[in-house]
Amino acid sequence: MLLKDKTLIITGASMGVGRALAEALAVLGSRLVLNARGAEDLEDAWHACDMVGAQAVAVPGDASKATTARALLEAAQSLGDFVGFVHCAGVLNPGPHVWEMDCAGFDEVFSSNVKGGWILARHCVPVLRKAGSGLAVFVGSGAASVVQPGMGLYCAAKAAEEHLCRQLAAEAPWLTCFVYRPGLVDTRMQHQARNALGGGAEALRALFRPWKERGRLIMPEESAMGLMRLLLGEWKDLSGHTFDMRDSDAPVF
Repeated sequence: MLLKDKTLIITGASMGVGRALAEALAVLGSRLVLNARGAEDLEDAWHACDMVGAQAVAVPGDASKATTARALLEAAQSLGDFVGFVHCAGVLNPGPHVWEMDCAGFDEVFSSNVKGGWILARHCVPVLRKAGSGLAVFVGSGAASVVQPGMGLYCAAKAAEEHLCRQLAAEAPWLTCFVYRPGLVDTRMQHQARNALGGGAEALRALFRPWKERGRLIMPEESAMGLMRLLLGEWKDLSGHTFDMRDSDAPVF
């Protein structure tokens, strides 16, 4: 399916992989509904898309809230040819052991990663079902498959998000639904992990700091191009699979 003149919702579009993906799709000629909690950074992302002539709308707000999801869908439908969403939004809250995290921190991690993806599906999938096809991409993480002190809740949230995607793919076989793991990307999350505080912070800093020091991190634009390769190829074999940026041509089972 060509994405030129098609409308996509992108959460987490104000920075990192989400913004890089939005800018790449803007150049391609996609219509975009951009979402993030930070209105100022989101406005900058919208401006970057507008500069290349893309039709784009910025809808700030918490993507895990039903009111925000409805506003995103309404904006997408108003642009026309709505084909789906890419859920890039996520919060890490690194450092504390799982028993040290307060309720607000727990809710922020699970709401941004898991509930945000679910509530997008809840609002968008019925609309896409009427069209007979659509796209639902969940930006996952290798953290879903590991145990790591200092980010245990994030690991659990990403595992839940990725399973949510697989469940959706099984329940809606007409929908192209897959997980994209972006790799080791130089983002705000990486900076937060390198400077984490809390019971698990020492182990976390020992893991994340060498990646930066040894030049192992990639730029968001490089990771976004891995996802673009998937989106611009054949969609029929993508659904239900997990893809890694390091090899975006082959699924990780």
